[in-house]
Amino acid sequence: MKKKISLIGAGQIGGTLAHLISVKELADVVLFDVAEGLAKGKALDIAQSNAVDGFNVNLSGTNNYKDTKNSDVIIITAGVPRKPGMTRDDLLGTNLKIIKQVAEGIKKTSPNAFVICITNPLDVIVMALQKYSGFPTNKVVGMAGILDTARFKYFLSQELKIASKNIESLVLGGHGDTMVPMPNHTTIKGKPLKQFLNEEKLNLIIDRTRKGGAEIIKFLEKGSAFYAPAASGVEMAESYLKDFKKILPCAAYLNGEYGISNIYAGVPVKIGKNGVEKIIEINLSSEEKKQFNNSIKAVQELFDAAKKIDGSLS
Repeated sequence: MKKKISLIGAGQIGGTLAHLISVKELADVVLFDVAEGLAKGKALDIAQSNAVDGFNVNLSGTNNYKDTKNSDVIIITAGVPRKPGMTRDDLLGTNLKIIKQVAEGIKKTSPNAFVICITNPLDVIVMALQKYSGFPTNKVVGMAGILDTARFKYFLSQELKIASKNIESLVLGGHGDTMVPMPNHTTIKGKPLKQFLNEEKLNLIIDRTRKGGAEIIKFLEKGSAFYAPAASGVEMAESYLKDFKKILPCAAYLNGEYGISNIYAGVPVKIGKNGVEKIIEINLSSEEKKQFNNSIKAVQELFDAAKKIDGSLS
């Protein structure tokens, strides 16, 4: 029986997700948006490209959660995007209200789904989503670390003039200015990064990684990144549906790992048929631990702000 992925939000990321999932023939796709015409129009457009690309999936668009019933995977992009000069945190009030509505919709129709959240501010929104929906923490995860790591690897590849697939790396912590790129855990074909790059250039790349989303927003002027975020979300969904058990940096619920509890933050996790099957703990230097804890503090402070907006999160 063919799997079903529902995409909540038919904007730029939602539409790109639908196209990537279709081309990979990963599952049938339902595009949901409160703007019914947007969801139906994009679904129809992508479906018509089947005559060119030859994929065999069913696509539909809707504004009714009933059409998303019994989804295997739900990917949430609903919310307002950043504009130039805005931080992800500036979106909190508006997107918190939206994610509460989404949680109400999906818990009635797909209570067993694996839920991937992409809406910003990511770590806090995914935490609120889990509380609003009541889904198990292993079935609710945020997409951020894959994207941040992809940016870090891309910038390194451009500086070193090598293929990014030759680079192994990861970025931990919250999806924002306090994210923690991990140069000590970065290798080029198994060799330490420090053999290839001096500290000055590395620090510039780390800073650019932290500002990677803002750089794209500045260029676009309207809207934010959508191709790389969508590709990252698809990798997570595929690992779940096909039980690949990939180790991927994601915003996952910590319950004592890294000395942190009761909070979502970016860490390496194993994603398989049971959702987040394991949190992978890596050894951190004292400086890395300091930066990671600083990032966790920023996430906690923003979640405290969310609780002031909606007391039901307390």
